[in-house]
Amino acid sequence: MSFPAHFTPGPVPTVFIVNVIHAHPGRQDEAFAIIQDVVRYVAERKPGFLWSNLAKSTDGLTVVNIEAIADEGNVGEFFADPVFVEKFKRLDAVSQSEFHTYRVTDLVLPGAVAA
Repeated sequence: MSFPAHFTPGPVPTVFIVNVIHAHPGRQDEAFAIIQDVVRYVAERKPGFLWSNLAKSTDGLTVVNIEAIADEGNVGEFFADPVFVEKFKRLDAVSQSEFHTYRVTDLVLPGAVAA
């Protein structure tokens, strides 16, 4: 059995989408459910998708999607899909969101613990 998501001891050319979703008051759970639906849609249909971490802030204000994709061009492919766009637009009713694209340029691992 092979696993497509894995960690490596050095930086590899991975692209990340970091989507910060600022939920309207009391709407964090709704925002989370919407982005979860969006990400699952992408995961099931788009070959450029590698993996995603979805998290809610402990203060109840934000949701974050940290998503690894194969290439910057995948963003355009995702937004070219009308079903994806409609799902993503649902966030507008419960939040304001922003996303940025990042390329890995360094990997920092913990040092060895002194004995």
